[in-house]
Amino acid sequence: MRILGIDPGYAIVGYGTVEYINNKFYPVEFGAITTQAHTVFEDRLQEIYNQLDIVIKRAQPEAIAIEQLFFTTNQKTVIQVAMARGVILLCAKNNNVPIFEYTPLQIKQAVAGYGKAIKKQVMEMTRILLKLDKVPKPDDTADALAVAICHCHSYRSKLFGKNFNLK
Repeated sequence: MRILGIDPGYAIVGYGTVEYINNKFYPVEFGAITTQAHTVFEDRLQEIYNQLDIVIKRAQPEAIAIEQLFFTTNQKTVIQVAMARGVILLCAKNNNVPIFEYTPLQIKQAVAGYGKAIKKQVMEMTRILLKLDKVPKPDDTADALAVAICHCHSYRSKLFGKNFNLK
């Protein structure tokens, strides 16, 4: 199974494609889509859509896993991240890729085994599970890989009864 994990944002969108075969993880591709500060916001959204469309077409994922929006005290940031997230969901839908959403708690539980794990623990477990020499940078990229891992751990319950190639 090939999963594209996404950590949504508008300045940085982390992405990571993971193959999950016989209960083992294999990193395929990972990185970040970045947009420039002081750019018209709509142009930033368009850049996210265009770059993610390229990533999806190149990666050919069977599913996209995305982190659910976590509410912060900065309402302007929340609204802008929500808009970027909408663009990301639209891009996935336009590419006919099923979308699965996970909370930060679910991601931490799936990757580190503890829903209240600190970020550093989740990042290190992501590195270990994917057999990487170092934690990917920026942090958004490592977060996206963690979202993909979370989906791999959760796919049986989410996809039960669906006809997916699980290899």
